[in-house]
Amino acid sequence: MTTDKNQTVPPEVGSPAPLPVANEASATEQPAAFPAHLDGLADRARGYVEAASSANTRRAYASDWKHFSAWCRRQSLSLLPPEPQIVGLYVTACASGAVGGDRKPNSVSTIERRLSSLTWNYAQRGQPLDRKDRHIATVMAGIRNSHARPPVQKEAVMPEDIIAMLETLDRGTLRGLRDRAMLLIGFAGGLRRSEIVGLDVKKDQTEDGRGWIEILEKGLIVTLRGKTGWREVEIGRGSSDATCPVTALDTWLSLARIAHGPVFRRVTGQGKAVGADRLNDQEVARLVKRAALAAGVRGDLTEGERALKFSGHSLRAGLASSAEVDERYVQKQLGHTSAEMTRKYQRRRDRFRVNLTKAAGL
Repeated sequence: MTTDKNQTVPPEVGSPAPLPVANEASATEQPAAFPAHLDGLADRARGYVEAASSANTRRAYASDWKHFSAWCRRQSLSLLPPEPQIVGLYVTACASGAVGGDRKPNSVSTIERRLSSLTWNYAQRGQPLDRKDRHIATVMAGIRNSHARPPVQKEAVMPEDIIAMLETLDRGTLRGLRDRAMLLIGFAGGLRRSEIVGLDVKKDQTEDGRGWIEILEKGLIVTLRGKTGWREVEIGRGSSDATCPVTALDTWLSLARIAHGPVFRRVTGQGKAVGADRLNDQEVARLVKRAALAAGVRGDLTEGERALKFSGHSLRAGLASSAEVDERYVQKQLGHTSAEMTRKYQRRRDRFRVNLTKAAGL
């Protein structure tokens, strides 16, 4: 295990070349520079690298690498080459709350994500990290056995909750009309928050768009580039204009005079002016939380408990939990590759539907 107090920490993710440490004996040899006429291809290659993962994933990987780098620097340990023993000590520190700046031990899911981030970052530097090495695998097995907790899931907002949430929005402002459309489209489509704000009016209208819409007589077709590739989502018209996602979207686009570019944008000027910028996906989470609290959803809980219950995922979970149809249709709508993943979103929907106690004769 090599140490070097004066080591230069590699920069953030995204560098295509291996990165050296200050210690010349362990420095990684830099590859020869590309000819100038290949600069365009190199730029495009970097663009494809970015397109391979979402912006949220890249931010998380960069943050975790920075976290690990800072820990190594404080311990006078070298980042390169990857040492399983060092990584094993790092995840142990994360589990015990012994990493500077962390006030309490990291959860198992956070440690798993940090380990995935390190694996990805080392791979980008051409120096793979072996996660199956005993110094990592055995420590992680012990961490899971000692600290694992049941997964904390966000509350599913059911149809009656959505209706109550819609009533808290101002129909007289563009912001209220936009928020109604986002809630209804997100719920009926079972969309992720990044998919909601990533929609464009038509195909190939923006560089950062992740899909587009097509309003038809019987409903809405949403074409999405999601985690599992391209997929089409059908959103049918509702039984009432007041709760119809297609009507809400059409109203928003018409009154906001949006015919090109991002569907959901910032609204300024006391809710009367529409900007050109696409909404951040965090706005969806804030909207769901704000509307759910205003509508009194889960009023049996304290204010603090309720604030932790809702997020953008509440919309996807709500559709999965309330749609009384064959599970495979829900799986297709949510874009899941397995039925098991879909069942994780179906909060209590199928509990006791099959009673094995009675079926066994008791």
